[in-house]
Amino acid sequence: MGIYEELEARGLIAQVTDEKEIRELINNGGARFYIGFDPTADSLHVGHFMALCLMKRLQMAGNRPVVLLGGGTGYIGDPSGRTDMRSMLTPETIQHNCECFKKQIERFIEFGEDKAIAVNNADWLLSLRWIDMLREVGPHFSVNNMLRAECYKQRMERGLSFLEFNYMIMQSYDFLYLHQHYGCNMQFGGDDQWSNMLAGTELIRKCTQTADKPGDDAYAMTITLLLNSEGKKMGKTAKGAVWLDPNKTSPFDFYQYWRNVDDADVMKCIRMLTFIPLDEIEAMERWDDSRINEKKKILAYALTALVHGEEEAKKAEETASSLFSGKGDDANMPKTVIPAADVPEAGMNVVDLIALCGLAESKSKARKLVEQGGVTVDGEKPAGVDFVVSADALKAGVVLKRGKKVFHKAVIG
Repeated sequence: MGIYEELEARGLIAQVTDEKEIRELINNGGARFYIGFDPTADSLHVGHFMALCLMKRLQMAGNRPVVLLGGGTGYIGDPSGRTDMRSMLTPETIQHNCECFKKQIERFIEFGEDKAIAVNNADWLLSLRWIDMLREVGPHFSVNNMLRAECYKQRMERGLSFLEFNYMIMQSYDFLYLHQHYGCNMQFGGDDQWSNMLAGTELIRKCTQTADKPGDDAYAMTITLLLNSEGKKMGKTAKGAVWLDPNKTSPFDFYQYWRNVDDADVMKCIRMLTFIPLDEIEAMERWDDSRINEKKKILAYALTALVHGEEEAKKAEETASSLFSGKGDDANMPKTVIPAADVPEAGMNVVDLIALCGLAESKSKARKLVEQGGVTVDGEKPAGVDFVVSADALKAGVVLKRGKKVFHKAVIG
């Protein structure tokens, strides 16, 4: 089985421009491909995870990755899948985020001579001259076609800024530049990028054709978006995004996120995200329904080990096992350290504490959790929303539990 067939079997391929050519290219290790990452935060998150895994799979099959950091496109912001305009980032923030991304990606991809390379589109986009860009690239884009693109549809009713309208042109120019300077012949990305990627292949063809020869071939393939059984993007919790940075989402929280996915999504995640061989996955699919928790543990351990390493995965697994067995070993439990100056002498209101520790998105949702009996403090349900966790208890450390599976320690430090 070639890598293309494996990607198909894992359900990763969404759309391709030229199925026969792409199959042959990546199966023979002939792809010089790129995936772009716009630095919208200082950490990658679960939404990037599938792209990172795809890049790793393709590199293992002999293809050469180009990691494109969006230091230039980050000045604009991708409107795909958005109902509002992204916040404008400062140049310093964009540069810092790019550096953070590069460090995280190095955990997945092997860089070096004849291996992967990382480039930053700020190196060419920020030095472009406006008139030159209009003359070189502008004639190859139809405004009518651009407005029909899926990536702009969600923004048309609320209003699409001219700034964001240029994003497709910038991404297409990236592909052209990488093709001309680095020999890139393929682009991979999420399925919401299809319109932008098609525009890039067309721009390459048009800009390289002459009276004597047709334009160069360039290919695009999108990967399936990571959606749950309800059709919603995976990777969100009450605290927000599930980050790959252990300082933003602890290895334990990361482990618990995958440990707690819906039953209907477990095998899909194992198939799409892990590197477990397909024959083993097919055997797991025949397991009795009573073994669903075993599958979840396999998923959680495999992904935590991939992102944070075997040692952290083992710690997370042991902590979860200890907590759920009632032994209460909280050594590796996620923890919020509260400055003593922020805690009133009498203690802290339970609603404020729940929100502070990120077990609810807001104080109003924390209040509902308490009212509905969905949270405990050191194993006891608080006696209403006015319950106060004493300062002495917080000095010793209290364990908050939301539902059956989410644990968090709060302590004065």
